[in-house]
Amino acid sequence: MALMNQPRIDIALFEPEIPGNAGSIGRTCVATASELYIVGPTPFDITDARIKRAGLDYWPHLGWEFFENREQFFQAKKGRRLVLTSARIGERYDQFSYRDGDILVMGKETLGLADFLESGWPVVHLPMWGPTRSINQANAATTLLYEAYRQVGFPKG
Repeated sequence: MALMNQPRIDIALFEPEIPGNAGSIGRTCVATASELYIVGPTPFDITDARIKRAGLDYWPHLGWEFFENREQFFQAKKGRRLVLTSARIGERYDQFSYRDGDILVMGKETLGLADFLESGWPVVHLPMWGPTRSINQANAATTLLYEAYRQVGFPKG
C-alpha cells in the first residue's frame, strides 16, 4: 500500500509470462509500498501458487490491480508518466531523471516491449557487458525501482 504524502513509484507488468517473476516483483512492491499493475493477458492465473510462493506471505499486503489489456491500463493511468524498460535501448537507468508518480513498465519476459518502444514514452535500460540476452525481470525491477526512489527520495516508513 502506498504511503500518504510520500514519493511514489509503481511498476506495471505487460503480459507477464513467468508467475515467479510476478510474485518476486510483488514482494519488492510490498517492501517499497509501491503498487503493482498486471496488464493481461497472462498465461497463468493471478492466484497461481507459483506467484504466491515467490511473493511468500506478503501477497495479501500488496496493493495491486489487474487490467484485461493495455487500453484499459492506459485509460486508468492517464496522466501518469510511463517509463518503459528495455534490455538494450534507451537511456542508462542511472542517468535518467525519474519523477514522483512514474510507473516503470516491463514487458513480456520473452519479447519485452518491442511493439511499444516507439510510443514516445521514455525508455531506460540496465547496462550488460557479459554474454547474456537480458537480466532476470524481477532483479531488473528491483534495481530500477530502488534507483528511482534514490532519486525522488526514499519514503519515511
